[in-house]
Amino acid sequence: MTNKAWLSKLRQHRAIAVIRASKMELARQMALTAASGGMQLIEITWNSDRAGQLISQLRAELPNCTIGTGTLFNVQQLQQAIACGAEFLFAPHVDIAMIQAALEQNIPIIPGALSPTEIVTAWNHGASCVKVFPVDAVGGASYIKSLQGPLGAIPLIPTGGVTLDNAKEFLQAGAIAVGLSSQLFPQHLVTQNNWSVICQQMQRLIQQLGYFRVEADNFP
Repeated sequence: MTNKAWLSKLRQHRAIAVIRASKMELARQMALTAASGGMQLIEITWNSDRAGQLISQLRAELPNCTIGTGTLFNVQQLQQAIACGAEFLFAPHVDIAMIQAALEQNIPIIPGALSPTEIVTAWNHGASCVKVFPVDAVGGASYIKSLQGPLGAIPLIPTGGVTLDNAKEFLQAGAIAVGLSSQLFPQHLVTQNNWSVICQQMQRLIQQLGYFRVEADNFP
C-alpha cells in the first residue's frame, strides 16, 4: 500500500484500534469486536501473543479492514511483520533504517516522535506520517494544535492519552487520525466478556468522528 493510499484511509476512518494482549484468542476477540464496532484500521502490537500469526489470520477473517502492527523496535521485527501480512507499521521511536526498509517494500511506516526535531526528522526520511507519543505528557490536543503552525504539512497521529471523550479534540486540533488502545477496551468490560458494550462504545466513537471523515473520492 502506498503512502498516498494509507493517508486516504486515515482521512476516511480517522481512528485506529490498537490491540495488545497476552493471549492470541483475546486479541482476536478484541479485533473482531473492533471491526463490528466500525473500526476498520486495526493494529496488533508486535509484543502481543503470536502477533504475526494473528495478523495473517485477521487479514483473511476481516477483508474489509486494514490490519497492521506496532511496537516494532528494529528492522528484523519489521521484516517479520511484513512477511506476516502487516499492511502498516508503527514504531515507538524514529529509526532511519526501519523507515528505509519499509519504503523499499512500499509499506507505510509511522515512527513515534515527540519533539518537533524528531517529527521533522522522521518526515524528511520518508515516514508516511508521524505518531506523536505519548501526547498526554506534553499537553494533549493543545500540543497538536501548537504544532500546526510550523509543521502543519506533516500528518500527525497522537496516541497515549487519547480517550473516547477527547478523540474529537485531537482531530479539531489538526491530527489526521488518533490511536486508541486501553480506552477502547476497558479492563472491567473485557474481564466480564461484555463485548456488546465495548462494541457500542466504538460505534459512538465512530459517530462522533464522522464529521471529520473524508471519503477517498473527495481527496486527491
